[in-house]
Amino acid sequence: MTKLCAVYGVSGCGRSLMPIARQQLAREQDASEIVFIDDALTDIAMVNGHRAMNYAQFLKEQTSEKSVLIAIANSRVREKLANRLSEDGIALWSVVADNAVLMDETDIAEGCAISPFVSITSNIKIGKCFHANLYSYVEHDCVIGDFVTFAPGVKCNGNIHIEDHAYIGAGAVIKQGTPEKPLVIGKGAIVGMGAVVTKSVPAGVTVVGNPARIVEPK
Repeated sequence: MTKLCAVYGVSGCGRSLMPIARQQLAREQDASEIVFIDDALTDIAMVNGHRAMNYAQFLKEQTSEKSVLIAIANSRVREKLANRLSEDGIALWSVVADNAVLMDETDIAEGCAISPFVSITSNIKIGKCFHANLYSYVEHDCVIGDFVTFAPGVKCNGNIHIEDHAYIGAGAVIKQGTPEKPLVIGKGAIVGMGAVVTKSVPAGVTVVGNPARIVEPK
């Protein structure tokens, strides 16, 4: 075996992304094995037809090339694991569903997970380890940072800047900005499920509702 691919995480996120990873290798006519990595495992097991092992066991696998998709919803954990993989010389693996739509001038960094029915249109820059769940879209002229997560059905319209570690909840709608004044979702901000964001969101806050408003600490 010359190459081994892995999905890091056997939770719902990992098990949902594994079929997409399989489809991608088939599309590329790549016969590499895909395994699960989960640090809670002590012995190698089988999960949904794939070998599953802990990280130490993965490192011991004899192969000339290894790449890993981090299928962990928590963006801070994704960052920690990405740093560990980098230290160990293991490449981040990007996985894109067969029916995802990527248009012109889409610059997406390593480690992305693009689920089925996602659309990423034109002139977009996205950082590493981006997760875009089912039926989300990113419209033109958006800039998205590292370790950003879109839950299913996010509507990210044009001229929006989303900073590192932001989380956008299921069904949220973000109003289009302008080239002169992009709408900004600040670093680490959380946009609640179904929120309608009509103005920029400061770093680190949580917004909910229509129109979205900041949830004040109790």
